[in-house]
Amino acid sequence: HHSIINSNLNERKKGLFLTIILGIYFSILQLFEYLNAPFTITDSIYGSTFFIATGFHGIHVIIGTLFLLVCLIRLYKIHFSPYHHFGFEAAT
Repeated sequence: HHSIINSNLNERKKGLFLTIILGIYFSILQLFEYLNAPFTITDSIYGSTFFIATGFHGIHVIIGTLFLLVCLIRLYKIHFSPYHHFGFEAAT
């Protein structure tokens, strides 16, 4: 956000790209954790609570990462300016 206000295009691109990479990395780690969990959603209250809570969080991260990817595409097309960047703020 600060780099948009200060018109620093390179900093905007690097920061947003890094954030997207970290979102993808987190989602991959979450999938790995699901695949290797020693319990399932039907085993106990712990299993169902774990998968529901982390599942909602995972979906939240995936949707947010997609929003940020759209923002990165718009950033490369110079759709944001210091005075016109509500779409970016809403996504972040």
